[in-house]
Amino acid sequence: MTSTKRRYSLTWTDPDGAAQASAGRYDRRSATRRRRALEAVGCTRVEIVVVKPGELPELAL
Repeated sequence: MTSTKRRYSLTWTDPDGAAQASAGRYDRRSATRRRRALEAVGCTRVEIVVVKPGELPELAL
């Protein structure tokens, strides 16, 4: 039996309007913590996205 671990990344828009994407990989709990931290500093459109190995998320537009 194999277990598939899901890895997450984040996309967001900075307070100055620049689209960003994290290069790091997170488990669900850590991604949620990171999302809250980004929202606390004024980032908008913060989304948690599932990523595959070697994949980078698309920038938030």
